[in-house]
Amino acid sequence: MNKKKLSRGGAQGSLTSVLAALLCILIGLLCGYLVLVAINPAHAWSDGFVRILKGGFHDAPYGIGKMLANGAPLVMTGLSVAFAFKTGLFNIGAAGQYTLGAFGALYCAIVLHLPWFVCLLAATLMGGIWGAIPGVFKAYLNINEVITSIMFNWIGLYLVNEIIYGNGSGVMYDSRNTRTWNLRRMEGGEVSMIPDFGLNDLFQTNSTTIAIFLAVVVAIVIWVILEKTTFGYELKAVGLNKSAARYAGINEKKNIILSMMIAGALAGFGAGLFYLSGVSEWNPLNSTSLPAMGFNGISVALLASSNPIATVFSALFISHITVGGSFLSTKYYPTEVADLISGIIIYLCAFSMLFRGKIHSLLFGGKRADKTNVNAEPAPAADEKEGK
Repeated sequence: MNKKKLSRGGAQGSLTSVLAALLCILIGLLCGYLVLVAINPAHAWSDGFVRILKGGFHDAPYGIGKMLANGAPLVMTGLSVAFAFKTGLFNIGAAGQYTLGAFGALYCAIVLHLPWFVCLLAATLMGGIWGAIPGVFKAYLNINEVITSIMFNWIGLYLVNEIIYGNGSGVMYDSRNTRTWNLRRMEGGEVSMIPDFGLNDLFQTNSTTIAIFLAVVVAIVIWVILEKTTFGYELKAVGLNKSAARYAGINEKKNIILSMMIAGALAGFGAGLFYLSGVSEWNPLNSTSLPAMGFNGISVALLASSNPIATVFSALFISHITVGGSFLSTKYYPTEVADLISGIIIYLCAFSMLFRGKIHSLLFGGKRADKTNVNAEPAPAADEKEGK
């Protein structure tokens, strides 16, 4: 009987979470439409809102390929932030880990001419190392990971730019184009490119590879680790209550470091998917801004409620809206309107707990909502009880 109640409560919780996310999306789209009306009411519908809604389908099949190419690294940075959330940490350093991952992938591709899967492994390793450093500070010095990861974002960016640029003569730097050497134009560079298996011909692009499928596989693996393994249980236990985890015999320091290392590795892997697909080239002279992909991962994770499988759909939706914004006519609207819509949606996600409670009450009744505790506060930590 208890198992049936738990199963029913879990299903109801999943349903309310999905409905709450959809409500955030609808409100965000409505606010975006009102902004379009305020800017230029005559073209708000056909030349504005409809194009954003269509996303990549506005210029299919090219737009769909573009959406998938940009969605793959977004899935990975979303998983990076979501994994840390699940284990009680806030990985705001995904941008720096993504940067180091890009360096690892490009160095192995441009300088060493290694196969694409080795380059991806190098990107994953570099991101993991950069993510582990804030984990060490958190585990052994109890320094908040938000502070250290923000600092290492900028350290990583300037370090990578300096190494690539090399005063204009770096072995990875194409001084004529002010960016890294293009893998497609390099002799033997094709070996380091992620294969497309005909996807470029299908979508009429030159950057749509199997990256999106690799990202989906990784998302499934992360879900299995978190939900079906002892290792995942230990990571989540440390995040929920370090003192209780230590009492149960779990090494909380090791798990904190591993959690941040895995989160960093996921972000680094995403950078490898992006640059080894030829979507873009690294510009070391653009040293004043961190890769937006790392911060967009926070939006993806929040919209997906940190669920690894939902992260895939969340990332594709954000990519869909962003690509739709790129098709806006600049004569009428700035392309940043799409970013405004996604920003509103993510802001509303902060109220998702409130939305879930209201939706649960409407669908299943107030009394049952109380029994299933959809908005229940977490139990106080053991040391808090002892303090009282």
